[in-house]
Amino acid sequence: MPASPSSVVATPVVAIIGGGPAGLMAAEVIAASGARVMVFDAMPSVGRKFLLAGVGGMNITHSEPIGPFLQRYAQRSSALTPLISAFTPDQLQAWIHELGIQTFVGTSGRVFPKEMKAAPLLRAWLHRLKESGVSFHVRHRWLGWDAAGSLRFATMQGQRTIQADAVVLALGGGSWSRLGSDGAWVPLLAERGVEIAPLQASNCGFDVGWTPIFADKFAGVPLKSVALSFTSASGETHAKPGEFVVTQTGIEGSLVYAFSARIRDQINQQGSATIYVDLAPGRSLERVTTEVALPRGSRSLSSHLQSKLGITGVKAGLLREMLSKEEFANPLKLARTIKALPIRLTAPRPLDEAISTAGGITFEAMDRHLMLQRLPGVFCAGEMLDWEAPTGGYLLTACFASGRAAGSGAVQWLAQKHT
Repeated sequence: MPASPSSVVATPVVAIIGGGPAGLMAAEVIAASGARVMVFDAMPSVGRKFLLAGVGGMNITHSEPIGPFLQRYAQRSSALTPLISAFTPDQLQAWIHELGIQTFVGTSGRVFPKEMKAAPLLRAWLHRLKESGVSFHVRHRWLGWDAAGSLRFATMQGQRTIQADAVVLALGGGSWSRLGSDGAWVPLLAERGVEIAPLQASNCGFDVGWTPIFADKFAGVPLKSVALSFTSASGETHAKPGEFVVTQTGIEGSLVYAFSARIRDQINQQGSATIYVDLAPGRSLERVTTEVALPRGSRSLSSHLQSKLGITGVKAGLLREMLSKEEFANPLKLARTIKALPIRLTAPRPLDEAISTAGGITFEAMDRHLMLQRLPGVFCAGEMLDWEAPTGGYLLTACFASGRAAGSGAVQWLAQKHT
């Protein structure tokens, strides 16, 4: 006997707003449940920031043990632990392999696709999503909801509204607006009473205020084989070897990014922050002092530093930038500065220049399935949540894991709604 029309349950429709890794992962999970999934993105194509991140080598995750891995999320490690534990870095690698993309572990422990590019992975993933019935709607900029609760989008053909049974928001943070992550969602959710921590730059460079002569000569020059140390307001000192780059306005690069959250927070509290750069990390202060004080005969002090300590180029330029002529000629002062050259940082670079974003929707504004307390049926994932992490695969891993969690949450919520 055929079912009566009233007993037939319509296939639920789920709207995913944002076509980055978090949104696409949510789409995959929800499509597997049999729901109709529609992915909307403001850009002409999906995954634009994902592709840009892969230009220099797609760092997908990290191979370190899960304990230290989770600690990379600092204050939000406890909030992200259940999400990442449900989709670990190892499981992420296995998922990539299922797409036909092989991975390898670099010398630093970072995990990369064998081809070092994001494009092959994204192509394979989009093919699988389309095969599962996911539809894609680009050049759709989300404008919030109308009075009837429908989603509003601005398109090339004018405004469009969509009715959805559940929504996953994966709109990114506020960096790289030209790729779609412009933070325009903040007022749309704030006016609905959603708690949002202010968006701030993360993994970013900082302003210093170089003299024009130094900036013009050394902007773009990498500072290699150094160590950076920073003491937080609590008195805790952190140190790390590596390299960074001098810019026209200050400094940026991997070693700076590793400290950026702590530096930014101290600037917020005190107006500035001072880092110390060891220009000769393989030598003790005593040895550097001895080398600097050795008789140099007719050689200039610059030639002496180059021959004895390898101090040349931008390193020598920094010493002259930070020391007066009298201090530069004082062997003890010079040696101490070589081992701990102070650089005062006055401001993070603008949010739109940052690699990633801190701040966003607080975890307290969501339930454990990442559904907004204020908006039942609306789930959130990715960089628009209030967490941050250093570069090295941690950012993408949390985006994938939170997208999967939001997708699973939407599936469970729809099942409960229709029982």
